[in-house]
Amino acid sequence: MAKKLDKVDVVVVGTGWAGGVISAELAKTGKKVVALERGENKTRDDYTGVKDELRFMNRFQMMQNLSYETITSRNELDERALPVRTRDEMMAGTDTGGGGVHWAGAVYRYPPYDFEIYSKTVDRYGKDKIPDGMTIQDWGITYDEMEPYYDQFEKTAGISGEEDPLGPERSNDFPNPPLKESPPIRMFKDAAKELGYHPYQVASANVSQQYKNPDGETLNACQYCAFCHYYGCDFGAKSDPLVTVIPTAQKQDNFELRTQAYVRRVLYDGGNKANGVMYVDRQTGEEFEQPADVVVLGAFTFTNNRLLMLSDIGKRYNPDTRKGVIGKNFNGQMNITFLGARGFFKNKKFNLYAGAGALGGTMNDFAADNFDHSDVNFINGGAIEQRQYGEGAITSNRVPKGTPKWGAEFKKNANFYAYRNLEVWYTAATMPWYHNYMDLDPTYKDEFGDPLLRVTNKYSDQDKNIAKFGIDKCHEIMEKMGADIIEDDEIPDEFDHMYQGGHYAGGVIMGDDPETSAVNSYLQMWDVDNLFVVGGSAFPHFPGHHPTVTIGTLGYRAADGIKQYLKNGGQLVKGKQKA
Repeated sequence: MAKKLDKVDVVVVGTGWAGGVISAELAKTGKKVVALERGENKTRDDYTGVKDELRFMNRFQMMQNLSYETITSRNELDERALPVRTRDEMMAGTDTGGGGVHWAGAVYRYPPYDFEIYSKTVDRYGKDKIPDGMTIQDWGITYDEMEPYYDQFEKTAGISGEEDPLGPERSNDFPNPPLKESPPIRMFKDAAKELGYHPYQVASANVSQQYKNPDGETLNACQYCAFCHYYGCDFGAKSDPLVTVIPTAQKQDNFELRTQAYVRRVLYDGGNKANGVMYVDRQTGEEFEQPADVVVLGAFTFTNNRLLMLSDIGKRYNPDTRKGVIGKNFNGQMNITFLGARGFFKNKKFNLYAGAGALGGTMNDFAADNFDHSDVNFINGGAIEQRQYGEGAITSNRVPKGTPKWGAEFKKNANFYAYRNLEVWYTAATMPWYHNYMDLDPTYKDEFGDPLLRVTNKYSDQDKNIAKFGIDKCHEIMEKMGADIIEDDEIPDEFDHMYQGGHYAGGVIMGDDPETSAVNSYLQMWDVDNLFVVGGSAFPHFPGHHPTVTIGTLGYRAADGIKQYLKNGGQLVKGKQKA
């Protein structure tokens, strides 16, 4: 029998960027906020002085433990899905701060085209440009409406960057200057400019100088130590929830963080209101009911979808009828969306062991609808990047194809090319299809006897065509950079059930029509007024850029919606403008 706790104003599930932003913003208004985190309690101190490649890059200790809950995966609608078993196969963040702690830090605003992708595609090319079965739709919000929230996130996170020459209008400059330009990045930029493109420095959450954000949190300057991606920052120099929104929330006496709190259900008995959540204390096994006036699901895409399905909230998507919304439009950055070209240089050496998660050059000449798609067999596009993460001693052992896997020749090439290889890749957009969705698995269950989430995902001709286009552009740039050997990535025939990178979205998608979307532009459920579902689960498709800044930005938008909801006495939030 679950123990019923005292009612609070807001209960938040998850403490990553989505849940963290909500927690801080609502706690600052004086509301009683409880945040529930499935993982352990972590602070900055847990990552200070800890530079352990084996622990984090190879054993993935910052990722979700899949032994008691995972997902199942399949390609075809009539295929039996199988569980994803290892952290290498599914990288979902856990512990306080969630995936926001181990992110690399690359920051891109989504362009205006993506927020109105259906309308803008039809206006420019006609309906026939959209293939049958591609389920793109407008997001129910425009870039202009999102811009103030992008600005708010960038100031909170202290983003370091320079303006994209092809980017949309901004109300303010980045709060900090860009990171340093290393020789490989300079080579990339020079080559791109020679080809007539518009390169610029990747905007970065690896902060270029010490910075105090509007909430009074101090971020330190990046040391280019290279322990960013899959790591917590040693120096407090990577903007993440542990150095920004979580400390801000914790300064408020009305905020409470509970870790090892595994949420199993949203408490819902029909009607237009949720009553709270039910969770299990993973240390004691006790069950608790946490009543709340507002329930916020701010967890990872898979968790948000599964909780709604297990709680019987919303109409589940059916791929046969193409009706329903919960689980619809699974999308994300798969292995096919990070392809490009690697170059090996015989007469140039680089210091590849210094770096940062978002130290790099990029360009958007072939992103979104920045180029004419009339004569290409896909829609949308992606950014081209050359990133200097900083090589790890274990994971960096790149040699040209044809090199033996062991022996004298392998050792010779491994030593020679350790400092002489660079990669350029294309972050291709992922379009949604009627056959790519999420539901509950009919066979496999978790330790509590609840069905696992099942993901059905199959590559399309669109995916392969846009990947081929991107690889060709990357090869062109690498050739101009002067590589002696250029190896193009191979395009996979099918999705391989590797959910690496953690960039997966959809299933609780936003829009302006309850028939085709689950949440409105404030990420408020259409049919459950006091339930807000925040995070990448709201993306109707996956634009050709990294998602984190937009997840945080939508968090600020949702926080404004929750404030309006509470102020207006529990009504569906109306209007689109920033409160």
